[in-house]
Amino acid sequence: MLTEQEMLEIAEKFLKKLESQGSVELMLYEEPIKKTYGNIYHFNSKKFILTQEMDHALGGNAPFLVEKESGRVVGFGTAVKFEDYVNAYENSTLVPTLHTYWYPDEDRFSHK
Repeated sequence: MLTEQEMLEIAEKFLKKLESQGSVELMLYEEPIKKTYGNIYHFNSKKFILTQEMDHALGGNAPFLVEKESGRVVGFGTAVKFEDYVNAYENSTLVPTLHTYWYPDEDRFSHK
């Protein structure tokens, strides 16, 4: 079972992974949504969070979950409401894609 600090470290490591695929510095919003099974993090560009200037806001930056038991990152999408993704996860009906899950210890994405 991971601590709050360990889940935060995984979330920050995941953002670094996303940053390496683009050219924008990313930042987590301060408070995650805490669930019994892990924490859900929202993020945006660091510049947007610090300035609130819409020119620096990201589009398609889906929230993600860090699972408390495994440390696995579960990426949600933006096609439907955020709550629908959370409900699908909780009901084990989340439809995975090739990049739904990220395993921080192996630095790999997977559909399972």
